[in-house]
Amino acid sequence: MRIAQIAPLYEAVPPKFYGGTERVVSYLTEELVALGHEVTLFASGDSETTAHLEAAWPRALRLDPAIRDPIAPHALLMERVMQRAGEFDVLHFHNEYLPFSLFSRQPTPWLNTLHGRLDMIEYQGIFDVFSQVPLVSISDSQRRPLPQANFIGTVLHGLPENLLTPRPATPSYLAFLGRISPEKRPDRAIRIARAAGIPLKIAAKVDNADRAYFEAVIKPMLDDPGVELIGEINEAQKPDFLSGAIALLMPIDWPEPFGLVMIEAMACGTPVIAINRGSVPEVVDDGISGFIVEDETGAIGAVERLGELDRARVRAQFEKRFTAKRMALDYLALYRAIAEPRQRLRVVG
Repeated sequence: MRIAQIAPLYEAVPPKFYGGTERVVSYLTEELVALGHEVTLFASGDSETTAHLEAAWPRALRLDPAIRDPIAPHALLMERVMQRAGEFDVLHFHNEYLPFSLFSRQPTPWLNTLHGRLDMIEYQGIFDVFSQVPLVSISDSQRRPLPQANFIGTVLHGLPENLLTPRPATPSYLAFLGRISPEKRPDRAIRIARAAGIPLKIAAKVDNADRAYFEAVIKPMLDDPGVELIGEINEAQKPDFLSGAIALLMPIDWPEPFGLVMIEAMACGTPVIAINRGSVPEVVDDGISGFIVEDETGAIGAVERLGELDRARVRAQFEKRFTAKRMALDYLALYRAIAEPRQRLRVVG
């Protein structure tokens, strides 16, 4: 198939550091190419891919201090895709609601994966008006705030099978990975580790929007000698970090649409202790790849039960459910379903 992948421009594809959406777009794009499809990636110019790269902006917006209006480059991105839409069998957007109006008025089959939270009141009007837009959710739980939306499928994220693998290590600490923010609740992770009597290593970035939370809540808690803030880590650093962890703590306090860090941990054979919010029950197989708990007390109890889990079985569960190849095949089934009527018309014509 001739497939266009349209990524956000905030991060490169793949991102240099944190960036869940752009990372998933990269994994999907590379797997589709490996499966023999003709793929064009619309993304920032500093992206790296085996697909044909259509640079919609010179560099990732997050890394460009001159950018004051991030919507303008995205408007340009939409127009560039529109100009070439007829060249593709399917257009796959990863841009929230930005393509809805323009691409509802053109004939090329298209779909849009929603990567973020959907429980915002301002979304209701958009999805009421564009109730026929073909959408893909990244978990079934993500859909709940928008029952009126036209979800044609759910595709759980996946990672390249050998991207992150278990490393020889003696696990000796609990891990928190991702982003320091109120909804991710690193404060809970610190309390859980402290109560369990196990050191905690935090590998996370602090966005400007979360700086006040970090300064007021988290920074004072770092005085505990058992807590170490490593900062943001890249892909190459994750296997050692996660393999050295007894478990990954996922003490979230929001409806997490997916939570890529959970399957990153599983890929390294590291079990996940996660609070039951959002996608957690769809990702963690309780008693196999980790434990699902209801609160901090439950998480502390789960730490004591980690000896019941087999790290080799955690890795096997990742290989069974969360590879990029499985993700790509799931998307290909959706591409064919929406493109088939058009292809039949070509044959008849």
